[in-house]
Amino acid sequence: MFMTDDHGAWALGTYGCAEMYTPHIDKLAAGGARFERAFACTPVCSPSRMTYMTGRLPSTHGVQDWLRPVDSFGEKTRDWLEGHPAYSDLLARNGYTLGMSGKWHMGRDEQAQAGFSYWATVPGGGGTFRNASFVKNGQKVDTEGFKTDRVGDYALEFLETRRGKQNPFYLLVPFYAPHTPYDYQPDEYRKPYDNATFNCYPDVPQHPWANRGLRNHYRNKKSMHAYSALISGVDANVGRVVKQLESMGAREDTLIVFTADQGWNSGHHGFWGKGNGTWPFNMYEESIRVPMIWNQPGRIKAGQKIDTMVSSYDYFPTILDYVGVQAPRDPKRVGSSYAGFVQGRRPKWSNRLFFEYSFVRALRTENLKLIQRTKEWPSEMFDLETDPGETRNVYDDPVYRKRRDALSAELDAFFRRAGGPELEQWRKTTQQELTVYER
Repeated sequence: MFMTDDHGAWALGTYGCAEMYTPHIDKLAAGGARFERAFACTPVCSPSRMTYMTGRLPSTHGVQDWLRPVDSFGEKTRDWLEGHPAYSDLLARNGYTLGMSGKWHMGRDEQAQAGFSYWATVPGGGGTFRNASFVKNGQKVDTEGFKTDRVGDYALEFLETRRGKQNPFYLLVPFYAPHTPYDYQPDEYRKPYDNATFNCYPDVPQHPWANRGLRNHYRNKKSMHAYSALISGVDANVGRVVKQLESMGAREDTLIVFTADQGWNSGHHGFWGKGNGTWPFNMYEESIRVPMIWNQPGRIKAGQKIDTMVSSYDYFPTILDYVGVQAPRDPKRVGSSYAGFVQGRRPKWSNRLFFEYSFVRALRTENLKLIQRTKEWPSEMFDLETDPGETRNVYDDPVYRKRRDALSAELDAFFRRAGGPELEQWRKTTQQELTVYER
């Protein structure tokens, strides 16, 4: 499973950005199933990753924003997954050997956990892309060069340990790219954009809620070039891993999943960032919509474009269903398996997704999106059929009142069933040290 960081679905060639140089990822999409409407439950890294791992919402797994260093690693860190069964634990118990190379950012970052036996990471959520210091299997390793390439190196190292082995493996490769900082990208990954017009980056008036700390990237061609190059660096390393699988004779026996922890706005809606790219936090489509590609030759039909709406909380039941591992019942898990869709079936499905980020909760249907915030902030509702750009808030429009109230009741009922408190009580759901934001 490949996972990028701060990567909107729009920012890949296969999803329509012709200037984005991503041939290896595009090939995976062409040869498998591409989900047109895949979403992250939370538009920020740590809680989103926790939801992928557990199938639970932030209000039940206890991480409501990105984990600050004190909560991520070092003496005062904690295991935020403790008490929350992860799909990786179940894979390990069922005979899989698990490797992880890249960004963890779910607490106790420097220590292997959740069933993984191979572990290579840079503790924390970010840091320089040049000469990064990794922790590999408990030992600090100072590296040279591009961090994304080193993530790829360690992924290949894990695969090499599986050469000739009979038991199955699961390799998680959560890249740090294309997250900030934009301090370094090798020339080979920058070159495809030397003459780019960056026409996939909207040029619209700045959003009045734009995050002050990210405003220097807005309408900044250097930032556009860096962001694009970081994605191409990921693509190159995806290609390296696929080539290694082929050399091992394991390609047709290996499922490959490509996704992101959440989306990203690069000028979309007039700001640069994700859910915390505005204050108050947002639930714009670009913040929550992610790439989702499934590829396994001979088992997943090529060229599929699946329009079903799926969420990060659906990944837990789906991956286990696909590989035939039974998960114990858990009333706090809210997702369903969409494995049938990639296998050519059409299971019953409700195209309604739910989202949560600290003081914001949302419900998206086929055509409407309701965003509820705590009482100190405005709530929103968008008609995605007549206003796909989410430019007109119809929350107080009398025409939409009945539909708004019905969706509001549905949203509240969903969180009650999942074990979450009332929205106004969201702070009781986490013990982490929360970031203080400024508009």
